Amino acid sequence: MDRPYPRGHPVTEPHPALALAAAVADQLADPHRVSGTWEGQRWWRQSLAHGAPGIALLHIERAAAGLASWQRAHDWLTYAAHGNLTTGSDSHLYYGAPALAHALTSVAAGQPGAYQRALDRLDRAIAADAHRRVAAANARIDAGRLPQLAEFDVIRGITGLGAYLLRRDAAGETTRAVLDYLVRLTDDVTIDGQALPGWWTELGPTGRASDRFPGGHGNNGLAHGIAGPLALLALATLRGITVPGHHNAIGRICAWLDRWRTDTDTGVSWPYWLDRAHHATGRPDRDGAKHLGWCYGTAGLARAQYLAALATGDTARRDLAENALIHALSDPAHSSTTDITLCHGRAGLAHIAAATAADASPPAADQLRSLTSRLLDTVQPEDTDPDALARQLLTPSADSPGLLEGAAGVALAVIAPSTTAKPRSGWDSCLLIA
Repeated sequence: MDRPYPRGHPVTEPHPALALAAAVADQLADPHRVSGTWEGQRWWRQSLAHGAPGIALLHIERAAAGLASWQRAHDWLTYAAHGNLTTGSDSHLYYGAPALAHALTSVAAGQPGAYQRALDRLDRAIAADAHRRVAAANARIDAGRLPQLAEFDVIRGITGLGAYLLRRDAAGETTRAVLDYLVRLTDDVTIDGQALPGWWTELGPTGRASDRFPGGHGNNGLAHGIAGPLALLALATLRGITVPGHHNAIGRICAWLDRWRTDTDTGVSWPYWLDRAHHATGRPDRDGAKHLGWCYGTAGLARAQYLAALATGDTARRDLAENALIHALSDPAHSSTTDITLCHGRAGLAHIAAATAADASPPAADQLRSLTSRLLDTVQPEDTDPDALARQLLTPSADSPGLLEGAAGVALAVIAPSTTAKPRSGWDSCLLIA
């Protein structure tokens, strides 16, 4: 088989992509001198996805790993915390109070007790909001209505808040309330005489009504679909936290993914979503399962199922998830992908592959480490000046320099894979992959 990522570096020494992370961090050293038009946007200071808290994570992780001082991290956190902070229904893990709280919590690994008073205030606000959202979601379930993606997903919904709560107060009442709700979310509902999974939404994947999805859809992705709740339920189990029906809920989600899995000569894949026609016929859209990234597609889904397998002791599913990821990353069809972002590009894939390699046993671990190195080669190509590449990633025409689709996310995602060490700050808990 032709290898799409031809160059490799020994995993015993840091990969050159680590120099790219340093170069990006230097370009993003001062929050008051960030180039482009982003700083004038009202959302900029509060957006983990695209703004200041996500950039702060890059400096936090580098400091926690002993690669830089803490001053830049503190400068960015001070900048992000300036002004009014959004709480309540307009906030979520990637925006507002939870976004800043996630960044502040990431400091604790290297500076225990830092920002404790601020975190205590934020925790109270986040817990109150989580209880309100869970109560509203339970009332919606009681009424027999379908959810919106923003009710439960990782980016905007209760699962994202659960990721933060699991980190801050794993055994707490609010965390358990979130897990209880996710168990209920996996129960079937009957709509127009048809049994649908409880996470089926009446809207399209964009979160709006769509003629393409007249009966709504069932979303499988990690960022916006049912793989996010699966990952959170699994991670809670691995931390010794379960609620009644917990393992049954994991089983129902896994059975759903098994039902829609497509097996080919180059591995397995899962569709991004199913519409009512797919559900009625039992046949997925096979052209809708080609994406590979964290947000949608094989890599994110494989990692969520790998965590579920670790949580339940399901060795068959563990092997399936390992092989799905290895085959997908080895497939030459993906070598033409030019995107290197965290959300849906190769930096994110390298991070997922490295996280899975850390959990796997030989020979899967060795294969995943080799693939990780090859992915890093495509992020930081041979003989490419890291400073020039950093400037290229931060051109004023870029959408943002932030976490999910910007230079900070690329830099952050390659640090741990480049050193074959797990993230020191736990920043990636917002991705629900570890």
